[in-house]
Parts: sequence; structure tokens; C-alpha cells
Amino acid sequence: MKIVHVILTKHFAGSERYAVELANAQARSHQVTVVLHADAAQARPDAIAHRLDSSVQRAFVSGLPMLAAWRARWLVDRIAPEIAHAHLSWACKGIGGARRAGARVASLHIRYKPQQHAGLDGLIAIAPWQLADVPASHLGLTCQIDNWTLAGKTDWAGRARIRAQLGLDDNTHLVGTLSRCEHSKGLDVLLRAWPSCAGSGARLAIVGSGRDFSGLRKAAPPDVVMPGFVADPAAWLAAFDTLVSPARSEPFGLSLLEALASGLPVLATASEGAQHLAAWIGRPLVPVNDSVALGNALRLHLQQSPARQYHDLGQFSINARLPAFEDFYRRCLAGTDSLPSAA
Repeated sequence: MKIVHVILTKHFAGSERYAVELANAQARSHQVTVVLHADAAQARPDAIAHRLDSSVQRAFVSGLPMLAAWRARWLVDRIAPEIAHAHLSWACKGIGGARRAGARVASLHIRYKPQQHAGLDGLIAIAPWQLADVPASHLGLTCQIDNWTLAGKTDWAGRARIRAQLGLDDNTHLVGTLSRCEHSKGLDVLLRAWPSCAGSGARLAIVGSGRDFSGLRKAAPPDVVMPGFVADPAAWLAAFDTLVSPARSEPFGLSLLEALASGLPVLATASEGAQHLAAWIGRPLVPVNDSVALGNALRLHLQQSPARQYHDLGQFSINARLPAFEDFYRRCLAGTDSLPSAA
């Protein structure tokens, strides 16, 4: 099958990871091209292009978002794939006008938006709650396919290296979050909650970059670790003793899944993604946007200081997901909804 993925953002984060990992995995059996913005190929740690396997073909567009989307549409029509698969807003708008793709599909990385998704042939929800946003009048097919994690065993060497760099001894509990620095992630709520943990001897690390990084850094106490974007997130997950997710909104919560794969105890607010993974998180979720409740939960958690606990996450492997994508692609090409949705 000839597949083109389109993602026109410039910096690597969760949605970009999804697109890259899916393209790399599909390229083992299919002819896969990824259309990227040229800026995503720059020589910097948070670029995207260098993460694609050599088996994946690359095509680049340039310009401001609207122009880049138009150029991506032209490229898709030139390639004439059986499947054009878009990720995030401008990519969806770009493939929406493509006429030589067999089927045009998009993953709902956040939520359904008519201006992006209404005219597409297929929509893939990464969590069940997203399907409720899709109107009954939507003419395309829909399905839900869980996200996955490629995380392996705990990086103990990375843990030792990072904790040594931070000057942390074995008795210091490092609470960490791994996310973009933006309003939806609730990091400001976490910073308001953290002073209530004074005297516990714990440290806090906020790992990630984004539009709100500077403001968060100014608001954070000096001893809060904020390295920005990191190229070795697995090592940081290993260095943590707890992952905290204070998100106001988290569609799936890839960092939650990666933390569970690393054996980390997880303390999370009741975001959409955390609710979906609640059975694996295994502890009560904290009300969203409530710094007092989060502070209370953090204090109790630090008193208990739970150990790592490993889970069987085989159902969240990418190999378990690939057949569902192929089945949905074929359904979109056939233009029928007679088969059950992939799960």
C-alpha cells in the first residue's frame, strides 16, 4: 500500500512522535512517504526529520502555514497515494483538497474540529472520548485505535547519570513531569501546588519546552529542575521516582503510558487520557485545575513513597496496532462501514 503521512509542525512532541513511529513501523510492509515542513529538518534536537527511518521517503514543503498546506496538497496529488494520513490542523486542511489520494484520513490528536476534519474520508480517535465529538452528520468513517509506546526497560544507567548531574542522593524523591509547556498541561497548577510539599525533601523536575516555558521558569522556585527539551526522555523517566500529570486536558497521555512502561508510580489529574488509563494508573485521579487538591495528593504520595511497579503493556505495542490501521485504511478505500470499528 502507498501511504503518505502529512505533519507540518516544526518541533517534536507527542503528536509528532505518533506520526514518526507509525510511519517507521508501516514502512516495514508498505511504501511510506512523510511530508514535513522544511523547518522540521533543521539541525536541532527537537527537529522531526532525523527521527524517520531510512526506509521512509521524505518530502518537504516551506512557507507560512497556509502556503505550506497548499504545497502539501500538491505533493499528495503528485504522489497519488492510496492513503493520505494527516496529523494536526494544517496537515488536515492540506489533504482536505487532495483529489488523487484514494482516501484521506486523519488522527484526532486533540479533538474533532469541523474546519479541519469535516470533509475527510476517515477519522481515527486515539481515545474513546473523542468519538463523542464527531457529529452524526459526519460522512466519513470513524474508529478508535489506542496509542502505543515503544518504551523498553528502565534506563538505569540514564537514571544514575541524570541524578548525579542534579546532585541527588538515593533518598531524594524526584517528582517529574514530561510534557510541553503550555496551558493545557496544567504546569502552573503544579507550581502552585508544589510549595505545600516543602519540608518533604523531594525535588520537582519539569521536563519539556514550549510557549509557556519562560513564564513557568520565572514562576518556579530556583530548585525546580527545568532542562527544557531533552533528547533522552527515557533516561529522565528512569531518573524520576514519580511521574505527575497536572494536565487540564490530555487527549491520551503518551507520557503516562511511557511512565507506566518504566514502572513509575503515576499521580494524575482526571484528564481524558488519565481516565482512559485509570486501570493501569491504579490510584485515585485528582480534580483538574485544583492546586489545593493536587498539593494534598502530592504530600500523601510522598509520605507513602511507592516503589516502581511494572505492568504488562503488551496490548500497547505498535505491532498490536498496525493491523487495525490497515483494516481501517481498507474500509475507507472501500467506502463502507459494514465492518466493526478497530479497537
